[in-house]
Order: sequence, then C-alpha cells, then structure tokens
Amino acid sequence: MAWLSLKVLLVGVSFLGCLYPLVDFFFSGETRGQKPNFVIILADDMGWGDLGTNWAETKDTVNLDKMAAEGMRFVDFHAAASTCSPSRASLLTGRLGLRNGVTHNFAVTSVGGLPLNETTLAEVLREAGYITGMIGKWHLGHHSSYHPNFRGFDYYFGIPYSHDMGCTDTPGYNHPPCPACPRGDRPPRSPERDCHTDVALPLYENLNIVEQPVNLSGLAQKYAEKATQFIQRASTSRRPFLLYVGLAHMHVPFTRTPLAAGPQDGTPYASGLREMDSLVGHIKDRVDRTAKENTFLWFTGDNGPWAQKCELAGSVGPFTGLWQAQQGGSPAKQTTWEGGHRVPAVAYWPGRVPINVTSTALLRCCFTPTVGQLDSTEPYRLSVWSITRPSTSPVVPRVGCRQELNGRKTETIQRERGGPPSSVHVTARFWDERDRSNLLPYNEFSVSAEPRAGLRLSSFPVTLALIDFSRSWK
Repeated sequence: MAWLSLKVLLVGVSFLGCLYPLVDFFFSGETRGQKPNFVIILADDMGWGDLGTNWAETKDTVNLDKMAAEGMRFVDFHAAASTCSPSRASLLTGRLGLRNGVTHNFAVTSVGGLPLNETTLAEVLREAGYITGMIGKWHLGHHSSYHPNFRGFDYYFGIPYSHDMGCTDTPGYNHPPCPACPRGDRPPRSPERDCHTDVALPLYENLNIVEQPVNLSGLAQKYAEKATQFIQRASTSRRPFLLYVGLAHMHVPFTRTPLAAGPQDGTPYASGLREMDSLVGHIKDRVDRTAKENTFLWFTGDNGPWAQKCELAGSVGPFTGLWQAQQGGSPAKQTTWEGGHRVPAVAYWPGRVPINVTSTALLRCCFTPTVGQLDSTEPYRLSVWSITRPSTSPVVPRVGCRQELNGRKTETIQRERGGPPSSVHVTARFWDERDRSNLLPYNEFSVSAEPRAGLRLSSFPVTLALIDFSRSWK
C-alpha cells in the first residue's frame, strides 16, 4: 500500500496548495467558532536566498527569520508564475494563468486586467462577512472595474503597477538609471530603455489619487502605517479581516529610508532588504498586539529576482541554473528555471502553526482555495483544472488528473463509510484525456483518514484531509 499512499499524497501536495500541513485545528473554548483573520504579505522580485533562514549569507532579514523560528518555513515553495501579474492573479484566484487568462504583465497602457469573470479571494471572504483591505502594488488592471475596490477589497492604498513603471521625483537606484519626472515646461530627458517618463507614478487611496508622482523614499513608511491602521480598526470592529499587502520590495528602484535599520555602508539591495524586513516586522507586531491568536500570517514572493539588474538583484541561493547561466541566460525571473519561481515562504499563527518547523514539501502557490474554504460550512470539491469553480476554458491538458475532496458532517461520513465519527473520505481519479470520447477513470481508489479529536469537518474539509494524509492511512 506504500505506492498508494505516496500517489494520493503527491496528488494532494501538487494540487491543493500551500496550507495543508500548517494548521492545528484544535481550538480552545475562547476561539472556537471564530472566523480566522488572514494577512498575506507578498514580496516583489525576492530571491529564495534573500531570506536569512534559507541562506546563511543573508544577514538582513532579522524579523522574517524570527517569524520563521516562531512558525513554519517552506523551502520548496513555488510561485505560480515567474512574472508579476500572472503570479498575483493566481494568488488571488487560485487558478493558473492558462485558466484565469493572465499570462503576461499588464502595462501602463493596458486597458484591461484580471478578467471580470474571475472570482478573487477578497470577494469570497467579503461575502462571508470579512473586512477586506489591500495595500501596495496591485498590477492586475488599473482602469474602471479592474481597480481593487471593484475586485472585492473594501479598502485600497497603493500603486497600480510596479514603481518603475512611472517617473518619480526620487527615482532611486536602478539599471539603467532613470531620470526624475520633468518639471514645468521642460522637455523630458531622453530615457534609457525600461525607463518611464511619460506618466508620473500615482498613489491611490481607494479611487482617489492622493500623491503623484509618488515620493518613493516615504512609500514604505506609508505602507506600514496604513497596514497597522487597517489591522487595528478591523480588530476594533470585531469583524474578521483579510489584509493583502503587495510590497514594492525587492523590485527596483531602491531608495534608503528610515525603516531600513542596519549598517549604513551596505549596498542598495541590502538596505532595501532591511527596509522590507522592518516593514514586515511592523505588521507582525501589530498582529501580535491585536489579534495574535486568531490571525494567520503568510509571507511569500511573487517570483524570483530580476537577474538583469546585476547587483540590484537578489539571490537565488543554490538554484543558480548553471547550464543556463553558462549559455549567457538568466536562471531567475521571467524564466521557468527554478530560481524564477522558487520563492521564500513563511507561515505564522501562534497555537496553530507548529513552531520552528521546516517543511520540505513540494508546494505550489494556490492559497485561495484553502483559505476561501476555512470558514465555509459547505462541502468543498476541488478539481485540479478548475480550483475555484467550473471552468469554460477550451485548454485541455493532454494527460489529466483531478482530485475530489468531500468534507461532510461526521454523521454522514460514519453512515456512508462505517468508520470512526471523524473520518474523511477522499477519492482520487486518474485518466487519460488524449481520447476525449472516453473520460472514464482507468485507475480509481479511495482512502479514509482519521483526523485528530476536536476537528470540525464541516468547517475545514480541504485542509483537514491532506493534513491527515501525512499522518495515518486506512
């Protein structure tokens, strides 16, 4: 039966996402029945080796290293894409780019964005009574209905795309160096490739532009203040909340600000890394002071470092793609080499997430299906081709595999399976879709796992099943 256990486990690990080994669902009397809060922090262009606990050469992530020591670190976690917009679209929808329609980055001139028929995590949780907020880089469309306020977020504060996609008065460090915005009637300087001087970078608060061009030297401080204010106000309201923070770090350009504590003779990248780490520390501290026992905090990156930026790019750690590099190419961002999509990942939830644990599980960034179902009382069915809902996409892989997870009330399971009251029944089917006229499974099996006492199957069907797959089999 070892092969059977391994096959089901691999299916679950590959297609469920990142949360299955995380959470201890044995609630105390004080927190039982409360809806959990979610804080998702997404770094930009951060390399796997930029996290100190991943790579000993990195000394600039004190707060993140502490968070990893107090939670769980994932060393084989992969973003859904190696560029900004596709990765963010997958994070918020739980669907890969070929399914959600976002396969390339959106430009300043783009009139569209994340397709309007896609459901975001914020929309799912807002319908469940959550206060939803987004702070930072959006990059999923900035016109009309594609704006964050129309995609499920009650509150938005941030920039519509990357902060190198518009000119500023404080352009910072970049390759090539970009000029500041032209002033008055002076004609713009002739920019180098990749420099944007035609549109000043805007800073939004909800639907209003509150600053243009953005002062980059104060942006991190503003993000920290707005994030902590949102957490405080949401906690005071006693409503559950979702806060999604899309950091500007570690994307170029870099600028030194008061948040960047540490030696002043460091490189611009090291200074930016300390600034990002300090910002994350501010958010975590606020969570700890206001909603520590009922808030899940997740930190990860959208893709690997931008190697073309030379010393302004991060570290891929050991995933150097030696063959690719020897051919003169990049093994990082914008490629499918491991350095392009293998990213840092840390989970933190005191009393729920195990302390100081390193997971080597192979995981992909499909956060939405699990989080979106943590508070659902409906049975949840997960399909690998359509994680959030049935898809009408004509794209059909040559070889298909689908996983179905049925979480039902314990009485129903006991009656159907004749097993213990808290057992979960899971069916995995494999079939060959090269012949579309015959989609009958050619291999089918069932496994029943028995969770620990105290679990509420009707509330946690998806995460529950795969947690216990790693522990016991029947």
